[in-house]
Amino acid sequence: MIDAAKLEAVLKRLPGFERLESCDRLSAGASRETYRLGVVIGGAVRTLALRRAAGEGQSAMGAGPGLTIEAKLFSAAKAAGVPGPEVVLVLQPEDGLGAGFAMDWIGGETLGGRIVKSPELAGARRTLARQCGQILARLHTVDVKAAGLDEALEMFTPEHAVRKTHAAYLELDTPQPMIDFTAMWLLKNLPHERPHTLVHGDFRNGNLIVDPDAGVAAVLDWELAHVGDPMRDLGWLMTRSWRFGASEKPVGGFGETDDLFEGYESVAGHKVDRKAVRFWEVFGSFWWAVGALSMGQSFRNGSEPSVERPVIGRRSSECQIDCVNMLIPGWARRPEAATDDRGDLPTSAELLTGVRDFLKEDAQAGRQGRSQFLARVAANATDIVLREMSIGPDAHAWEAQGLSALLGGGGPLGQQRARLCAAIRAGDIDLKRPDLHAYLRDSVFARVMIDQPGYAGALECAAKG
Repeated sequence: MIDAAKLEAVLKRLPGFERLESCDRLSAGASRETYRLGVVIGGAVRTLALRRAAGEGQSAMGAGPGLTIEAKLFSAAKAAGVPGPEVVLVLQPEDGLGAGFAMDWIGGETLGGRIVKSPELAGARRTLARQCGQILARLHTVDVKAAGLDEALEMFTPEHAVRKTHAAYLELDTPQPMIDFTAMWLLKNLPHERPHTLVHGDFRNGNLIVDPDAGVAAVLDWELAHVGDPMRDLGWLMTRSWRFGASEKPVGGFGETDDLFEGYESVAGHKVDRKAVRFWEVFGSFWWAVGALSMGQSFRNGSEPSVERPVIGRRSSECQIDCVNMLIPGWARRPEAATDDRGDLPTSAELLTGVRDFLKEDAQAGRQGRSQFLARVAANATDIVLREMSIGPDAHAWEAQGLSALLGGGGPLGQQRARLCAAIRAGDIDLKRPDLHAYLRDSVFARVMIDQPGYAGALECAAKG
């Protein structure tokens, strides 16, 4: 928790400040915290938001600017017409509170699932995609040099973005043939170079504050901002992971592609490169497939012991099935459930079912906030194990046969996957081979049917069978 006495001393720099009335911690990621502050200024209570990190405020993903630069990004974007809060105070090293800044509190909805479904936002959703296009066009006009950001932000060409993400995946040492296949596809289909602009990097449903009347009231979370291809922001907004179950709406689960592009073009004055946007949509699923695995690795190495981390790690298969559907769509074999005929009573599956039901019901009763959330996550983890016990043996047997046919020979499944990944990276296997595509579809589909069988990408793949 933040030192309230130190914070109140810092807030005295605000003109007319009288006292700090409340300080409520709302969330805490691996490296950043968010607080809602109630302060009395000039006799009236004013609500502020405080973004803070104990250190320099670097992104937990290991990239992007720190919080001091993020404060500059908020201000520069607001000056360009991007909706957002006014930054009123930036923490200094001598304050002893780490890196961070305070800004105006803006009301509205931030949860992606509610933004796509809430009846109160039905009117806003009708124009939200077009509005997002207009906002992105304004964002891409920010003069990073004039804003003092040119030396603070990393520059990414499309190739650099792909290679850096792929290198992060290789460090995890977990062979995933579809990730390597997608990386090679991206490198062979790089978009044409265009003038670089400020890129938000994480402009998506879930990082917007949406108001029933104003629509987008604020753009949040600039921790992945960089200089690069402006089409990346449009592709990321369309990435399926951020549609929150409303997969029929390609723009954030709330809008249509044409509305997004028309909104962008109406402000930018030039056409959207649709082929480049498609590239960045594929890249978005590729990037998040690696990001999910990285979060799972943080549990394995002990840096993030929460049960939430390995469950997020399993979500990599969702992104991989999205890559399958975009790059090599087609029929995939559905794994069959195993039968337990040993006569044990109770069976292992029955024991786990009891644990699962306890976590879903009794363990959540009377709990609130994060404790209730983690009980729900633990129940989901148990469901994954139950599905792995049921259909995993068949899925693994078929995967081993597919790998043997592709590579020749046998061996442990993990070693076979690693051999295929190495062959894909080295160019030793034709990426257009139908049997390679069939193997990738079958293996990724089986994995997502274990991890999250209700995911929209899994349902899309199943519908082709």
